Amino acid sequence: MSFFKKIFSKDKKETLDKGLEKTNTSFIAKLSKAVAGKSKVDDDVLDNLEEVLVASDVGVNTTLKIIERIEKRVERDKYLGTDELNKILREEIAGLLSETNTGEAVDFSIPTAKKPYVIMVVGVNGVGKTTTIGKLAAQFKKQGLKVVLGAGDTFRAAAIDQLQVWADRVDVPIIRQEMGSDPASVAFDTLKSAVSQDADVVIIDTAGRLHNKINLMTELTKIKRVMQKVVADAPHEVLLVLDGSTGQNAFEQAKQFTLATEVTSLAVTKLDGTAKGGVVIGISDQFQIPVKYIGVGEGIDDLQVFNKLEFVDSFFK
Repeated sequence: MSFFKKIFSKDKKETLDKGLEKTNTSFIAKLSKAVAGKSKVDDDVLDNLEEVLVASDVGVNTTLKIIERIEKRVERDKYLGTDELNKILREEIAGLLSETNTGEAVDFSIPTAKKPYVIMVVGVNGVGKTTTIGKLAAQFKKQGLKVVLGAGDTFRAAAIDQLQVWADRVDVPIIRQEMGSDPASVAFDTLKSAVSQDADVVIIDTAGRLHNKINLMTELTKIKRVMQKVVADAPHEVLLVLDGSTGQNAFEQAKQFTLATEVTSLAVTKLDGTAKGGVVIGISDQFQIPVKYIGVGEGIDDLQVFNKLEFVDSFFK
């Protein structure tokens, strides 16, 4: 039984192991091939490892950082056996994630000094944005927090209806208007309602369109400005939801959204259906934004608070 399993909840860890199974199987198979016939970590092994990391969607820049960290270890320790490579990778990747304060949290919590704590959720359509909001609402409610949802994606009737389904399922209030309404107006009404209800958390959905970055930027800026008429420093968090199964495409989405607005945290979804779990490491490192949540399955409890030690343990299991 590993050290990690002793300090984390058994159910959560098992769900994570299962969710990252495809990533783990694919990575370990490639790693075994990379070190086949080698007893020590040398230039050939590092070259092969570089290919394995890039192929696992860790991203080129982050891969080079990891290789550099391992080269320093080789230089320092003079000899590193290939049998130690797995352990070293865990340590160096956990170290890299620490640089963005990624994966430090252990539960669904919010800063108590802000009330209501306002989260604006951004991301393209189809990444699991509405589902993430619904699951987050469920987790916050489980913590005894009073949650209010705002259906700010007014460009798609389906988005409003889908969020309503989640609000009903979790049994939390939702503020909505007709399709085509001004999203900033929905955000304003949501915050007004949350303040009058003495709510702890507000989660606001936004439209997931990327075809025109200027429009997106203008719209998100307007939503923020209007929110601040009710809660002076809102939003306290801008959460970007990315679909982990799209690999390199998720990097591109992160790039577009970080140009359009200030993103303060990330949720990476759909990791259970893919071997591209390395994207979590690469995106957090490249954009210097902490990954806060990961989706490893369909169930409500399959949205997990991202913990770097658990993640690297499951990744290199």
